[in-house]
Amino acid sequence: MEPPKRWSTTRDGANVRMTDTTFSMVSRRGILGAFAATALIAAPTYSNAFGLLKGAGDIRHIKMYSGRTGESINSIYWIEGEYIPEVLKEINHFMRDWRSDEAIKIDPRNMDILAAAHRLMDVSEPYMLLSGYRSPATNAMLRSHSRGVAKHSLHMKGQAADLRLESRSVGQMAKAATACASGGVGRYSRSNFVHMDCGPVRSWGG
Repeated sequence: MEPPKRWSTTRDGANVRMTDTTFSMVSRRGILGAFAATALIAAPTYSNAFGLLKGAGDIRHIKMYSGRTGESINSIYWIEGEYIPEVLKEINHFMRDWRSDEAIKIDPRNMDILAAAHRLMDVSEPYMLLSGYRSPATNAMLRSHSRGVAKHSLHMKGQAADLRLESRSVGQMAKAATACASGGVGRYSRSNFVHMDCGPVRSWGG
């Protein structure tokens, strides 16, 4: 495994540029968090994984692509205790309802869950985003075709994402998300994706 990297953020007007800096600049706390995450991969359970969401590092990074739009995002969205507003706006657009091209504010807590789960799985592959925000009209349409779509889906609040990884199974993804103990986790093995949201802690599917 390559040594972890840190990204620095420089601002130029409305632009945010991300550049590599050395691993030595990561705080001791961040180093310990990174090594703890690596150790957890080899363990049968992800104990104390919630530390990855709070107090276990200086940066939070999201890496996704959309097979629907062909777009991708690979950005640091939180650094030194603060979310980066410009990047959150990019995430809002990236996770828009691709059917209607509508976008709303995506709950950053859900990004934290996605980022922490991705870190736990120790992968470089980006998530494939299948569904982010859904407009009420889109949700109603999908619900009319599938009993698995909730009437009051958190997708309509920008608090959920349906995701896939080629290098990890549905079970592995769900296990990492469940370890965060910060929201809902749905397994959809037949369709090969995992639902992650920042609602009440719960799980379903198989």
